[in-house]
Amino acid sequence: MNRSLSGIGLIGAAITTLTGIAVEAFVKPASTISDQQWSYPWSAGAFVPVSVAYAVLHLLVFLGMVALFRALPPRAGRIGAAIAAAGTLVLLVAELMSLPIADRRLTDTGPQVVGAGFGLGVALTAIGLLVAGVVVLRSWTGWQRYAAIVAGGWAVVMIGLSMTSALPLGVAIYGVTLCALFAAVRTYDARPVTEARTRARIEG
Repeated sequence: MNRSLSGIGLIGAAITTLTGIAVEAFVKPASTISDQQWSYPWSAGAFVPVSVAYAVLHLLVFLGMVALFRALPPRAGRIGAAIAAAGTLVLLVAELMSLPIADRRLTDTGPQVVGAGFGLGVALTAIGLLVAGVVVLRSWTGWQRYAAIVAGGWAVVMIGLSMTSALPLGVAIYGVTLCALFAAVRTYDARPVTEARTRARIEG
């Protein structure tokens, strides 16, 4: 079950990466929308389905966070993973709250409130991943032990990027760190099973 959840999270993270790259490389250069409009670089009409798609990606990433939670038996680690999962849900809600304000200016009340929601979601995700990352760093071995703390560190950077034109590129890099995180959960979960089967063959 946990490998399925981490696999779903990995898919969501990979699509997030590709989306960030596509927006940075193709959508932004071709956009005629003011960067003071909430929907930038998308038109108000295109922004609605895009935001719904982003909300779905947050849901997939949330399931990956659930896999991280299930992979961490220490209490502190699970608390961190739960905070990160909660932050991802806040981002999902913020995406949906964006739908009616696509054509508003950034200085309007609606965008200010929703922008604060995005900031809260990113901050919670960063805090949660850093807490979980410290536990993983101490309790796991191999390259997997670094994945959570690297993702948390980049999430901290994302707090500063969230209201800048570099956001799509930042999202793409964040997606890469999440890919590594969910791949770490997936492979680390599989390792005890593989080791048990190897021992069984040797003993047999």
